Amino acid sequence: MSFDNIHNYYEQLVIDKIMELTPKRPVDADENFLEDVACVALNHLPARYVRYDVDIVYYMTSDERNRMIEQIDNAVTFAIEYVLSHRQRSNEN
Repeated sequence: MSFDNIHNYYEQLVIDKIMELTPKRPVDADENFLEDVACVALNHLPARYVRYDVDIVYYMTSDERNRMIEQIDNAVTFAIEYVLSHRQRSNEN
């Protein structure tokens, strides 16, 4: 028995949003920064585990999809600012 297909539906959407936003911040966009942002953002979103992405997309209304996209945008924006502020504090100490 394999559980390889099970994943959090938000993971790829969050990664896509991070990659969309971080070219605007090339100095901050190192691998650790990106991973920290992904973790913070995902921790601010509900878990939506699926076997196949089509499972959730097929049953979601356009309003639900729009809300999900808005939640992802807000979570990633918050996460970028959060990680940046914590890095700045660490550099000051």
